Amino acid sequence: MKKAYLGVDIGSISTKGVVIDENNQVLASSYLWTQGNPIDAVKRVVGELDQTMNGAGAGGLAGQYTIVNSGTTGSARKLIGLVLGSRVVKNEITAHAVGTLSVVPDVQTILEIGGQDSKIILINNGVVMDYAMNTICAAGTGSFLSSQAKRLDLELEDFAALALRSENPAKIAARCTVFAESDLVHKAQIGHSKEDIVAGLCRAVVLNYLNNVGKGKQIKGPVVFQGGMSKNAAVVKEFERELGLPVHVDPHGHLMGALGVAVLCKNEVQESAFDFNITNLEFETRGLECAGCPNSCEMICVYREGQLLDAWGNKCDIGASLTSAQAA
Repeated sequence: MKKAYLGVDIGSISTKGVVIDENNQVLASSYLWTQGNPIDAVKRVVGELDQTMNGAGAGGLAGQYTIVNSGTTGSARKLIGLVLGSRVVKNEITAHAVGTLSVVPDVQTILEIGGQDSKIILINNGVVMDYAMNTICAAGTGSFLSSQAKRLDLELEDFAALALRSENPAKIAARCTVFAESDLVHKAQIGHSKEDIVAGLCRAVVLNYLNNVGKGKQIKGPVVFQGGMSKNAAVVKEFERELGLPVHVDPHGHLMGALGVAVLCKNEVQESAFDFNITNLEFETRGLECAGCPNSCEMICVYREGQLLDAWGNKCDIGASLTSAQAA
């Protein structure tokens, strides 16, 4: 059997999963909305990957590969790493850098815009030299365009085509989501076309990103743009206009975190076979406040089929003793 590796990226908006072979080729992939439930989302992602790898339409993959290691990244990486029994749990910066380097080895700048946050990673000779993240203001993220699409009664998928038809993008205030929404309404009221407003919104996302996440950063090519927003050709065009550099978008750009952590799995000496059967298991999380000392730690307990798997959040041994007693 050939070896394969599973990588999962669990974000606040979307959950991504990939299975790769030893040459980093993607054998199966899945991209689904998290919908506020990371455990359910990852079970659905694993179900789709299982269908691709082992289903009737697997194209000969069934019986050829066995997943020998799994890894997680993203905001819920610790929780999902426990659910999947993953040996590799890495932060988003490391995962995105490794994933991108596996596709574009000479990359120097990674621009990433997700649903709720965005980041920039600067690389020199394959080593991360600097990075920055924006997790406060949503004006430079995918959720910003999504909310404006609803306000304009548009499908987000139609944004790029509409924006690219504009010859005079409207100037939309880009520094704050609230100001941008107010400005959008004003531009519509004074007669700007929908095409110009949409193009202005795409430009606002780019300017907000560069003025906040990219502030003070020396952006050098090759530049790779990834995350869900990279699928918007109008945003890509605006980045190229502002940077004066070509911007590369990989077909798997929206999966790059998952790809990166899957690649990292290959470095693990000890292998741990992955079981797709987790989709049939019942997982539960429970919040617990420890009153054993003045810290009043807020703890999370994770259960599988009613049995305590692990808990975290305690700052002292009293909390550990409390969860151990529950497991007994």
